[in-house]
Amino acid sequence: MKENPIRSLPGIPMLLVLLAAIGFAIRLIVASAGSDSPVMLIGGAVVAVLASFCLAGLYMVEPNQAAVLSLFGKYVGTVKDNGLRWNNPFFAKRKVSQRVRNFESGKLKVNELDGSPIEIAAVIVWQVVDSAEAVYNVDDYESFVHIQSESALRAMATSYPYDQHEEGQLALRSHAAEISQHLQQELAERLADAGVQVRDARISHLAYAPEIAQAMLQRQQANAIIAARTRIVAGAVGMVEMALAELQKNGVVNLDEERKAHMVSNLLVVLCGERATQPIVNAGTLY
Repeated sequence: MKENPIRSLPGIPMLLVLLAAIGFAIRLIVASAGSDSPVMLIGGAVVAVLASFCLAGLYMVEPNQAAVLSLFGKYVGTVKDNGLRWNNPFFAKRKVSQRVRNFESGKLKVNELDGSPIEIAAVIVWQVVDSAEAVYNVDDYESFVHIQSESALRAMATSYPYDQHEEGQLALRSHAAEISQHLQQELAERLADAGVQVRDARISHLAYAPEIAQAMLQRQQANAIIAARTRIVAGAVGMVEMALAELQKNGVVNLDEERKAHMVSNLLVVLCGERATQPIVNAGTLY
Protein backbone atom coordinates (compact mmCIF):
# COMPACT_ATOMS: atom_id res chain seq x y z
CA MET A 1 0.00 0.00 0.00
CA LYS A 2 1.59 3.25 -1.17
CA GLU A 3 0.36 6.81 -0.92
CA ASN A 4 -1.56 8.03 -4.00
CA PRO A 5 -2.13 11.81 -4.28
CA ILE A 6 -5.62 12.79 -5.41
CA ARG A 7 -7.09 16.12 -6.48
CA SER A 8 -9.65 17.99 -4.44
CA LEU A 9 -11.77 21.07 -5.11
CA PRO A 10 -11.37 24.32 -3.14
CA GLY A 11 -13.83 24.26 -0.28
CA ILE A 12 -14.79 27.93 -0.01
CA PRO A 13 -16.15 28.30 -3.59
CA MET A 14 -17.99 24.99 -3.19
CA LEU A 15 -19.45 26.17 0.13
CA LEU A 16 -20.72 29.37 -1.48
CA VAL A 17 -22.24 27.45 -4.41
CA LEU A 18 -23.98 25.00 -2.10
CA LEU A 19 -25.31 27.75 0.16
CA ALA A 20 -26.62 29.56 -2.90
CA ALA A 21 -28.29 26.32 -4.05
CA ILE A 22 -29.94 25.90 -0.64
CA GLY A 23 -31.12 29.50 -0.74
CA PHE A 24 -32.54 28.97 -4.22
CA ALA A 25 -34.30 25.80 -3.04
CA ILE A 26 -35.86 27.63 -0.12
CA ARG A 27 -37.04 30.32 -2.47
CA LEU A 28 -38.67 27.72 -4.72
CA ILE A 29 -40.40 26.11 -1.77
CA VAL A 30 -41.70 29.47 -0.55
CA ALA A 31 -42.86 30.38 -4.06
CA SER A 32 -44.67 27.05 -4.43
CA ALA A 33 -46.94 28.00 -1.52
CA GLY A 34 -48.96 30.28 -3.80
CA SER A 35 -49.09 27.84 -6.68
CA ASP A 36 -51.29 24.84 -7.23
CA SER A 37 -48.49 22.99 -9.10
CA PRO A 38 -46.29 20.75 -6.90
CA VAL A 39 -43.40 20.93 -9.36
CA MET A 40 -41.74 23.90 -7.70
CA LEU A 41 -42.18 22.34 -4.26
CA ILE A 42 -40.68 19.01 -5.33
CA GLY A 43 -37.87 20.71 -7.27
CA GLY A 44 -37.00 22.94 -4.34
CA ALA A 45 -37.00 19.98 -1.93
CA VAL A 46 -34.77 17.93 -4.24
CA VAL A 47 -32.29 20.79 -4.65
CA ALA A 48 -32.22 21.42 -0.90
CA VAL A 49 -31.59 17.73 -0.10
CA LEU A 50 -28.84 17.39 -2.71
CA ALA A 51 -27.12 20.60 -1.65
CA SER A 52 -27.29 19.63 2.02
CA PHE A 53 -25.89 16.20 1.21
CA CYS A 54 -23.02 17.74 -0.76
CA LEU A 55 -22.07 19.78 2.28
CA ALA A 56 -20.82 16.50 3.79
CA GLY A 57 -18.02 16.53 1.21
CA LEU A 58 -16.37 19.54 2.88
CA TYR A 59 -13.43 18.91 5.20
CA MET A 60 -10.46 20.79 6.64
CA VAL A 61 -6.78 19.95 6.05
CA GLU A 62 -4.26 21.69 8.31
CA PRO A 63 -0.58 22.31 7.48
CA ASN A 64 1.54 19.13 7.69
CA GLN A 65 -1.61 17.03 7.68
CA ALA A 66 -2.96 14.54 5.16
CA ALA A 67 -6.51 13.34 4.56
CA VAL A 68 -6.76 9.69 3.54
CA LEU A 69 -9.87 9.10 1.42
CA SER A 70 -11.62 5.78 0.93
CA LEU A 71 -14.82 4.74 -0.84
CA PHE A 72 -16.71 1.86 0.79
CA GLY A 73 -13.48 0.43 2.22
CA LYS A 74 -11.34 0.95 -0.90
CA TYR A 75 -8.45 3.36 -0.74
CA VAL A 76 -8.97 6.24 -3.18
CA GLY A 77 -6.11 8.66 -2.51
CA THR A 78 -4.55 11.21 -0.19
CA VAL A 79 -5.13 14.96 -0.11
CA LYS A 80 -2.41 17.23 1.31
CA ASP A 81 -3.70 20.62 0.09
CA ASN A 82 -4.21 22.93 3.05
CA GLY A 83 -7.45 24.68 3.94
CA LEU A 84 -11.09 23.87 3.30
CA ARG A 85 -11.40 21.18 0.61
CA TRP A 86 -14.24 19.29 -1.07
CA ASN A 87 -14.49 15.78 -2.44
CA ASN A 88 -17.19 13.24 -3.09
CA PRO A 89 -19.50 13.13 -0.03
CA PHE A 90 -19.38 9.33 -0.15
CA PHE A 91 -15.65 9.38 0.56
CA ALA A 92 -14.66 8.48 4.12
CA LYS A 93 -11.94 10.77 5.37
CA ARG A 94 -9.26 9.97 7.94
CA LYS A 95 -6.76 12.66 8.86
CA VAL A 96 -3.13 11.79 9.60
CA SER A 97 -0.65 14.25 11.10
CA GLN A 98 2.67 14.44 9.29
CA ARG A 99 4.30 16.73 11.83
CA VAL A 100 7.57 15.75 13.48
CA ARG A 101 6.82 14.10 16.81
CA ASN A 102 8.90 12.71 19.65
CA PHE A 103 8.46 10.70 22.80
CA GLU A 104 10.62 9.27 25.55
CA SER A 105 10.32 5.57 26.21
CA GLY A 106 9.89 4.29 29.72
CA LYS A 107 12.91 3.10 31.68
CA LEU A 108 13.45 -0.48 30.56
CA LYS A 109 15.30 -3.04 32.68
CA VAL A 110 17.36 -5.31 30.43
CA ASN A 111 20.54 -7.37 30.57
CA GLU A 112 23.46 -5.94 28.60
CA LEU A 113 25.92 -8.08 26.62
CA ASP A 114 27.82 -9.22 29.74
CA GLY A 115 24.60 -10.18 31.52
CA SER A 116 24.48 -7.28 34.00
CA PRO A 117 21.02 -5.75 34.53
CA ILE A 118 20.79 -2.11 33.45
CA GLU A 119 18.15 0.59 33.12
CA ILE A 120 17.89 2.28 29.74
CA ALA A 121 15.54 4.76 28.04
CA ALA A 122 15.64 6.63 24.74
CA VAL A 123 14.13 9.67 23.02
CA ILE A 124 12.69 8.85 19.58
CA VAL A 125 11.97 11.56 16.98
CA TRP A 126 9.69 10.31 14.19
CA GLN A 127 7.39 11.46 11.39
CA VAL A 128 4.74 9.89 9.16
CA VAL A 129 5.92 10.12 5.54
CA ASP A 130 3.37 7.77 3.89
CA SER A 131 -0.16 8.30 5.19
CA ALA A 132 -1.62 5.31 3.31
CA GLU A 133 0.85 2.87 4.89
CA ALA A 134 0.28 4.41 8.33
CA VAL A 135 -3.49 3.93 8.05
CA TYR A 136 -3.79 0.61 6.23
CA ASN A 137 -0.59 -1.37 6.96
CA VAL A 138 -0.93 -1.28 10.75
CA ASP A 139 -3.89 -1.13 13.08
CA ASP A 140 -2.74 1.87 15.17
CA TYR A 141 0.45 3.47 13.90
CA GLU A 142 1.11 5.52 17.08
CA SER A 143 0.88 2.44 19.31
CA PHE A 144 2.95 0.53 16.75
CA VAL A 145 5.73 3.14 16.94
CA HIS A 146 5.82 3.05 20.75
CA ILE A 147 5.88 -0.74 21.05
CA GLN A 148 8.43 -1.28 18.28
CA SER A 149 10.65 1.45 19.71
CA GLU A 150 10.83 -0.30 23.07
CA SER A 151 11.45 -3.63 21.37
CA ALA A 152 14.29 -2.16 19.27
CA LEU A 153 15.79 -0.52 22.36
CA ARG A 154 15.80 -3.84 24.21
CA ALA A 155 17.41 -5.64 21.27
CA MET A 156 20.07 -2.95 20.92
CA ALA A 157 20.90 -2.89 24.65
CA THR A 158 21.59 -6.64 24.70
CA SER A 159 24.11 -6.27 21.84
CA TYR A 160 26.63 -4.07 23.68
CA PRO A 161 28.33 -4.07 27.09
CA TYR A 162 27.72 -1.22 29.50
CA ASP A 163 31.43 -0.36 29.79
CA GLN A 164 34.32 -0.79 27.36
CA HIS A 165 36.54 -3.72 28.44
CA GLU A 166 38.76 -4.00 25.37
CA GLU A 167 40.41 -1.50 23.06
CA GLY A 168 38.12 -0.68 20.12
CA GLN A 169 35.06 -2.33 21.67
CA LEU A 170 31.77 -0.43 21.38
CA ALA A 171 30.02 0.19 24.69
CA LEU A 172 26.76 1.84 25.68
CA ARG A 173 28.38 4.39 27.98
CA SER A 174 31.41 5.39 25.90
CA HIS A 175 30.12 5.36 22.29
CA ALA A 176 26.89 7.38 22.32
CA ALA A 177 27.04 8.39 18.63
CA GLU A 178 27.57 4.84 17.32
CA ILE A 179 24.89 3.43 19.64
CA SER A 180 22.38 6.10 18.54
CA GLN A 181 23.04 5.33 14.89
CA HIS A 182 22.52 1.60 15.48
CA LEU A 183 19.27 2.28 17.32
CA GLN A 184 18.05 4.57 14.54
CA GLN A 185 18.79 1.94 11.89
CA GLU A 186 17.05 -0.74 13.95
CA LEU A 187 13.96 1.45 14.30
CA ALA A 188 13.94 2.39 10.61
CA GLU A 189 13.77 -1.29 9.63
CA ARG A 190 10.95 -2.03 12.07
CA LEU A 191 8.83 1.05 11.22
CA ALA A 192 9.29 1.14 7.45
CA ASP A 193 6.08 -0.84 6.82
CA ALA A 194 4.09 1.69 8.84
CA GLY A 195 5.11 4.64 6.65
CA VAL A 196 7.12 6.15 9.51
CA GLN A 197 10.54 7.76 9.21
CA VAL A 198 12.82 7.86 12.25
CA ARG A 199 14.63 11.21 12.29
CA ASP A 200 16.66 10.71 15.45
CA ALA A 201 17.06 8.24 18.32
CA ARG A 202 19.24 8.88 21.35
CA ILE A 203 19.68 7.30 24.76
CA SER A 204 18.26 9.59 27.45
CA HIS A 205 18.89 7.41 30.51
CA LEU A 206 21.53 4.76 31.16
CA ALA A 207 22.44 3.27 34.54
CA TYR A 208 23.04 -0.02 36.27
CA ALA A 209 20.04 -1.56 37.98
CA PRO A 210 19.76 -0.53 41.67
CA GLU A 211 20.57 -4.02 42.98
CA ILE A 212 24.05 -4.03 41.44
CA ALA A 213 24.76 -0.31 41.18
CA GLN A 214 26.99 -0.22 44.29
CA ALA A 215 29.02 -3.25 43.23
CA MET A 216 29.48 -1.85 39.72
CA LEU A 217 30.59 1.49 41.17
CA GLN A 218 33.25 -0.28 43.23
CA ARG A 219 34.41 -2.15 40.12
CA GLN A 220 34.64 1.10 38.16
CA GLN A 221 36.63 2.68 40.98
CA ALA A 222 38.96 -0.32 41.08
CA ASN A 223 39.49 -0.16 37.32
CA ALA A 224 40.26 3.54 37.58
CA ILE A 225 42.78 2.94 40.39
CA ILE A 226 44.48 0.14 38.46
CA ALA A 227 44.70 2.29 35.33
CA ALA A 228 46.18 5.18 37.32
CA ARG A 229 48.69 2.92 39.10
CA THR A 230 49.73 1.36 35.81
CA ARG A 231 50.48 4.77 34.36
CA ILE A 232 52.35 5.88 37.47
CA VAL A 233 54.52 2.76 37.50
CA ALA A 234 55.27 3.07 33.78
CA GLY A 235 56.32 6.67 34.27
CA ALA A 236 58.40 5.87 37.34
CA VAL A 237 60.26 3.07 35.56
CA GLY A 238 61.06 5.44 32.69
CA MET A 239 62.35 8.09 35.09
CA VAL A 240 64.56 5.56 36.92
CA GLU A 241 66.00 4.30 33.62
CA MET A 242 66.72 7.89 32.60
CA ALA A 243 68.40 8.69 35.95
CA LEU A 244 70.69 5.65 35.78
CA ALA A 245 71.57 6.36 32.16
CA GLU A 246 72.47 9.98 32.96
CA LEU A 247 74.62 8.95 35.93
CA GLN A 248 76.58 6.47 33.83
CA LYS A 249 76.81 8.85 30.89
CA ASN A 250 78.27 11.71 32.93
CA GLY A 251 80.46 9.44 35.05
CA VAL A 252 79.16 10.94 38.28
CA VAL A 253 79.39 7.66 40.15
CA ASN A 254 80.09 4.04 39.28
CA LEU A 255 77.37 1.78 40.57
CA ASP A 256 77.60 -1.95 40.85
CA GLU A 257 74.52 -4.15 40.46
CA GLU A 258 73.69 -4.16 44.15
CA ARG A 259 73.89 -0.35 44.41
CA LYS A 260 71.78 -0.02 41.27
CA ALA A 261 69.12 -2.30 42.76
CA HIS A 262 69.12 -0.30 45.99
CA MET A 263 68.84 2.99 44.08
CA VAL A 264 66.04 1.66 41.87
CA SER A 265 64.14 0.48 44.94
CA ASN A 266 64.43 3.87 46.63
CA LEU A 267 63.44 5.81 43.51
CA LEU A 268 60.38 3.62 42.91
CA VAL A 269 59.26 4.10 46.50
CA VAL A 270 59.59 7.86 46.13
CA LEU A 271 57.88 8.04 42.75
CA CYS A 272 55.08 5.51 43.31
CA GLY A 273 54.24 6.18 46.94
CA GLU A 274 50.90 7.82 47.76
CA ARG A 275 52.41 9.90 50.56
CA ALA A 276 55.47 12.09 50.67
CA THR A 277 58.56 10.09 51.69
CA GLN A 278 60.96 11.08 54.47
CA PRO A 279 64.64 10.85 53.52
CA ILE A 280 66.96 8.77 55.72
CA VAL A 281 70.64 9.75 55.67
CA ASN A 282 72.94 6.72 55.76
CA ALA A 283 76.09 7.74 57.68
CA GLY A 284 77.72 4.35 57.24
CA THR A 285 78.30 2.08 54.28
CA LEU A 286 75.85 0.12 52.19
CA TYR A 287 77.74 -3.06 52.97
